Amino acid sequence: MFFTMWDDFDDNDFNEEDAEEFRNERDKMKNHPLRSKSLEIFELTHALVGSLDEARRELYGTLMMESAGLLGAKFSAAHGVDDYILKMENAVIMKVHARSLGSMTYQLALEGTHAEEHLQLLRDAIVEFKELFREWVKGFDSSDRYDDGWGLFLD
Repeated sequence: MFFTMWDDFDDNDFNEEDAEEFRNERDKMKNHPLRSKSLEIFELTHALVGSLDEARRELYGTLMMESAGLLGAKFSAAHGVDDYILKMENAVIMKVHARSLGSMTYQLALEGTHAEEHLQLLRDAIVEFKELFREWVKGFDSSDRYDDGWGLFLD
């Protein structure tokens, strides 16, 4: 007998009410201001990296694009779970990459690669992201946690 990973899925378990709840949650995530700001940061970073010379694009471009891309990806990952510890893990990754991206703008400024106004656009977006981020993290329910054995974010 041949089984697939979907054999235990019962179509009767998923009804229109579940579909509506899924759509609402998806729309809530897609329209969240933090997600929108992460997309703006990605676009600004992409434009900035695209204007770098080849040597600097090799040196900084991949790191900058990775950091910018992870902001939205980790937001989605955190939004998709209820567990406080998983949310916090994703939030910390977002924080680290936002800070790294901001730091790289100062390195590029030191190297004189861009007009300060272009770098400041990205810095300003990161500051706005940080404000939205802090409000978002305040909404995490710390009572909903699963001890994953690593000991982080436990009382």
